[in-house]
Amino acid sequence: MNTAKIAIITGASRGIGKACAIGLAGMGYHCLLISRSQQQLEEVAEEIHTNGGKSSLFAVDLTKENELEDCIQKIKKHYVSIDVLINNAGMFVGGNLEMDVSEFRQQLELNLTANFNLLQAFVPLMKEQKSGAIFNIASRAGKIGFANSGAYSASKFGLVGLSESLYRELAEYGISVTAICPGYVATEMATLAGTPLTNEEMIQPEDIFLTIEYLLKLAPNTRVKEIIIEAKGSIS
Repeated sequence: MNTAKIAIITGASRGIGKACAIGLAGMGYHCLLISRSQQQLEEVAEEIHTNGGKSSLFAVDLTKENELEDCIQKIKKHYVSIDVLINNAGMFVGGNLEMDVSEFRQQLELNLTANFNLLQAFVPLMKEQKSGAIFNIASRAGKIGFANSGAYSASKFGLVGLSESLYRELAEYGISVTAICPGYVATEMATLAGTPLTNEEMIQPEDIFLTIEYLLKLAPNTRVKEIIIEAKGSIS
């Protein structure tokens, strides 16, 4: 069994997840990288290993319960504790009441239900060890309902609510829970969402890692429920 500090990062093949994986590996964590793309995960792992870090790969579609359950069991078999869980995997499909209900469900499945499943699987381990840090990557759209993004906002509002509930519930077990709610981050998802900002004007994926790094370095009894991060050009 591996006894190093362990961090699980979903959506680790690109964007925010990739930045967090590389950053946490640089902090000495053995990073468990979860994403659908085996090839992209291998590229991230290669970068981590080139810089002297450690990682393991799990190519999983988080919306498929059999794949997710298999992944969870493999992790539990090989790792005695989980120190950090970053629920980052997500998707954006624009639309509101005119969208097909299957598209609505798809966003809820990945942006909310998959996160619930991972929390349900790994929080008991954190309770046993009486420590752990959970970061739920939500969105500014989890605080403000924007036009033409109702399904996405619903999923992210749900994640913020789940995160706040666990923030209060898990404090007594030594587990910190923080919802991180960024505005436009320089990723493919921001382009899909129709950002009016250039890449340079947006929040950088590395800024999300730096936020997590800051939180991890706080005193053990300090708790931060939620952080909202905005790009200067989108403040209104």
